[in-house]
Amino acid sequence: MTRKIRSAALTMTAGALVLTMVAPAQAAPPAPRIDLKILVVSDGGPATAAIAAELDSSGTPYTLVDLTKAGRPTIDAAFLADTVGGRPRAKYQAVVLPNDAPFGDNSPETAALTAYQSAYAIPQVDAYTYARPEVGLDYPVNGGYSGSLDGVRAEVTAAGKAGPFGYLDGAVPFEDNSPTVGESYAFIAKPLAGADFTSYVEAPIPGTAEKGTVVGEFRKDGRRELVVTFVYNQYQQQFRLLARGIVDWMTQGVHLGAARNYFAVHVDDVFAADDRWDTELNCTPGDVDCQPGTGEVDPIRMTREDARYAAQWSADKKFTLDFAYNGGGSETYKTLNGGTDPLAQQLIADRAKFRWINHTYDHPFLGCVQDVSVVPWVCQKNTDGSTRYVTRAEIKAQIGDNRVWAERAKLPLQKDELITGEHSGLKVLPQQPDDNPNLAGALTDNGIAWLGSDNSRDRDQRRVGPSLTVPRYPMNVFYNAGRTAEQVDEYNWIYTRRSDGGSGICEDSATSTCLDAPLDLATGYADHIVPLEKRIALGHVLSGDPRPHFIHQSNLAEDRIAYPVLDGVIGDYAALHADNTPLVNLRQRDIGIELRDRAVWNTAVKAGRVTGYRIDRTVTVQAPNGVKATATMPTGTRQNQVIGTTAFGTGYAGSLSGWVAPGALQSQVTLTVPTAAPAALKTARPARAKEAAPRTPVPSGVRTWIEPGTTR
Repeated sequence: MTRKIRSAALTMTAGALVLTMVAPAQAAPPAPRIDLKILVVSDGGPATAAIAAELDSSGTPYTLVDLTKAGRPTIDAAFLADTVGGRPRAKYQAVVLPNDAPFGDNSPETAALTAYQSAYAIPQVDAYTYARPEVGLDYPVNGGYSGSLDGVRAEVTAAGKAGPFGYLDGAVPFEDNSPTVGESYAFIAKPLAGADFTSYVEAPIPGTAEKGTVVGEFRKDGRRELVVTFVYNQYQQQFRLLARGIVDWMTQGVHLGAARNYFAVHVDDVFAADDRWDTELNCTPGDVDCQPGTGEVDPIRMTREDARYAAQWSADKKFTLDFAYNGGGSETYKTLNGGTDPLAQQLIADRAKFRWINHTYDHPFLGCVQDVSVVPWVCQKNTDGSTRYVTRAEIKAQIGDNRVWAERAKLPLQKDELITGEHSGLKVLPQQPDDNPNLAGALTDNGIAWLGSDNSRDRDQRRVGPSLTVPRYPMNVFYNAGRTAEQVDEYNWIYTRRSDGGSGICEDSATSTCLDAPLDLATGYADHIVPLEKRIALGHVLSGDPRPHFIHQSNLAEDRIAYPVLDGVIGDYAALHADNTPLVNLRQRDIGIELRDRAVWNTAVKAGRVTGYRIDRTVTVQAPNGVKATATMPTGTRQNQVIGTTAFGTGYAGSLSGWVAPGALQSQVTLTVPTAAPAALKTARPARAKEAAPRTPVPSGVRTWIEPGTTR
């Protein structure tokens, strides 16, 4: 047998046997495994709640430790790290704290976090903290500022644009929604002399020509902290603009979950006519809120010129509208107008410039059979006392006849999409607490997979027979208003007190607020309604919610009152975002798929059935069979297949993101990112507890603003 001697060498010198020992090479320690999960430590304040809400929205796994709860886990070395298969494991890729030192004097939890972050290069976010030397900033009294930032325009710095906030165009405007309510509070400060601090977002210091930081990165002792010195909640625009960058910074651009900004607008009742609000009767003749025979019916319907305007507007804005059409409306118009319909002729000629959704042939109510002899209406009853419903055959015909009409007109229809008139057939409270039992069968008969629903009544996606619902946001641009004065008059009726001549609906509702005084009929729309509706819709967009918004064809007719709101949303968004972060404009089917996949993924995440981790340049994701994963990765990331690699995701906001599933013959997703994980320190420095800092208070009289709900 031949023996190979690796640890010694034999030599002969001057007749003597000399044994020279050679130490074996020491194997390099394995690269650590970093689990793709965030540790969020909360003190019950709005800032950590806002970050947790962002993680929920994007589908990013996290563990929440609430410092206000008795029996919470202790954050120690075992809580933070362990060893798996002989490889050291960091259980969290980032840590979010309510401030820079929430645990108290000489806390062992602070020491454990400090050692953990140093050992594994784990970033820390200080969700809202006081500006002080411990976070690399001078005190605000030394040339800075402490106070309200309501209405202030902050700016992303050059370093911020080159770093985590490169998806923004620059401006970060702070909301100022009420002159009587303090909505934001901040500590604006200068970096401390000698501190390794990079400012990412700056705000002007009142009374000076200088700026100070409100968001920046502090580096010390091998650790990195993102320091945020203004208070916020999850609904405020300033946070919504920065949320993506906060997550990207703390995950270093590698995380489970993804976020994009969506905006889709459905225009209901196209080809049909909508009844008009009567400013004297305070109801809508021809509709169910007026007694039968009350008032004069004066319908609102788009014209050929309105159709041309819509097509040109869409081209100019590079934004596609979704037209929910009623083919029977055109046939009725032709019957009453010599057999021609100029509106239909124009829209059919321009059919490729819009998306089209079946809205039933005649727009009937497809739930229970209504008794409209009383206001509000009630459901008719059968002789046995049960609710009388519209039949399956009637519903089937309304869907099928409208599809046939579209085929004759050669509309580019997605046949598995449907929005019933008024979302009827679905439950509506208080009159009809259950879906029409005949609806599901009619959906099956017509192959409907995606059914529009009203988000204000039915927010969660749910199954109805073969279909999944697609909840839609109603905009407070009323279906029965074609003129600005009509919109304002009805708005005043709904949102003013009885003592001011209104209906008092706002006084009786727990979800809406009353106007201080009625709006001016000439200026109220532009001065109040448009800014409010624009802000609400933009809030939905910035939260990454794909649900569509809906208006009516009447709003594109006459005074074309919808366009100022839509222009505001699209224009404000473009002004705030870089070109690499466009609005995502999906059709109903694709929105439904996104909502479905999110729900399945989030359920698996919350059940602890998703595992994701990074070892150097390799990311591994394991999810239950049939569950697609969602992830955000750096540009250049590839998905590993049994043979070779394929592209991962699509570009958005400077990263790649998307849904991904294991390849053929694989049980998990593996991705290769283009850069190695940040190197951890060779030796962790001794842990040192920081000076304690109490929960950073919101000064007396200041609260973070949440827009009251509105009745739609």
